[in-house]
Amino acid sequence: MADGYEGIVTVCCSDIAGQVRGKGFPASDLEKRRRFGVGWTPTNVMINCFGRIPATPFGAEGDLMLVPASGGDIRLESGPGLPLEHIILGDILTMAGEPWECCLRSLLARALRALEEEAGLRLVASFEHEFWYERGEERPGDSYAASSLRGMEGFISEFLAALRVNDIAPDTFLPEYGPRQYEITIDPAEGLVAADQAVKLREICRSVARRHGSRASFSPVVTHGIVGNGVHIHFSLTDLAGLPVGFDDTRPGKMSEVCASFCAGILRHARALCALTAPSVISYERLKPHSWSAYYANLADRDREALLRICPYPEVEGLDVSRRFNIEYRGADAAASPHLQLAALVFAGLEGVREALPSPFISTGDPGRWSDAERAERGITDLPRSLGEALDALEGDGVIGGCLGSVLTQAYVMHKRGEIEMASKETLADLCSLYAEAY
Repeated sequence: MADGYEGIVTVCCSDIAGQVRGKGFPASDLEKRRRFGVGWTPTNVMINCFGRIPATPFGAEGDLMLVPASGGDIRLESGPGLPLEHIILGDILTMAGEPWECCLRSLLARALRALEEEAGLRLVASFEHEFWYERGEERPGDSYAASSLRGMEGFISEFLAALRVNDIAPDTFLPEYGPRQYEITIDPAEGLVAADQAVKLREICRSVARRHGSRASFSPVVTHGIVGNGVHIHFSLTDLAGLPVGFDDTRPGKMSEVCASFCAGILRHARALCALTAPSVISYERLKPHSWSAYYANLADRDREALLRICPYPEVEGLDVSRRFNIEYRGADAAASPHLQLAALVFAGLEGVREALPSPFISTGDPGRWSDAERAERGITDLPRSLGEALDALEGDGVIGGCLGSVLTQAYVMHKRGEIEMASKETLADLCSLYAEAY
């Protein structure tokens, strides 16, 4: 702490709107706050990305605790002579100390625990983040261009350093296809840690951008008509000893039987999952054909327009392929909480493992060239074409709804229906601007 200054610690959660919200207290009180945290209210989870509460099933009643989680700390420079910005991700608990039904971090912990107990499996994951940086240089032909990084050296250096200080290991940083669009990837981690790191990374990025007089936005679409920002979720499976179990070079796609069943579960529930992984009105401006994003619920080998992509790996002598083999889920964006996204994928995949679902059809080329009947024969369904359609699918999916629980499902659908109603009053261009500010 700098002389003469006392900072605050803010205990936060990643909520239904994909926002990081919480309450602060004097930093000197941290140790006595670790057990009971700060007071929280059920209806807080109904605040949407526009800062409104169109409806709530909870009313003004109820009390909760938002309690700091072990390993949830984010520490950021505030400025010369100022105390560090200190945020701690937390769990939302009832007053009896039990996980609250709408705590998304607790939901993910429950999903991962079920995967371990029922299938003897653990999930390793990494979130690939795309974002728009306001002060990035924009010129014709700058897609993936090295010149797109010029003038950003200070931001990039401080961003990567801040990640390392917070125990997040950066893997790559690169200019992306769109103007002022960049991508950051980090090393894979165990499921709950991976989701925590995804939340932390976005907060770190926005904070560092602000220190450099700029803004970073992870919105699915920042400018209408320009390529949007996705979140690609890479995952692999291990046994309880940490040994990889997803690779089998004797099987289709070189996926082991359990990996194939896990993927089949995701594809079976893909329409409902979209409501949770691509949960904004403008998410469906990005999920369009021939836009290097998902449009059908299909599995493909090294195809960046498949919902599930079997990722490439170096095929060189002496390489342990099993440790590099992973699957990528491409129907996601940063309007969602990483905890909810990963929990939904785990619950869907676990059902596939429980039922020993057979390996999905591995498509090649554009599924749009086939008729509806041909896609159906191959087990390939359409993804929802709007958030409303995705919510209909969620409400009609008893498995995913059952995993979320009735309280969270009701709150989530009410929250998102309210967002749709508010969005309907805006032009698409204005809506993109609003979401760009929100994310």
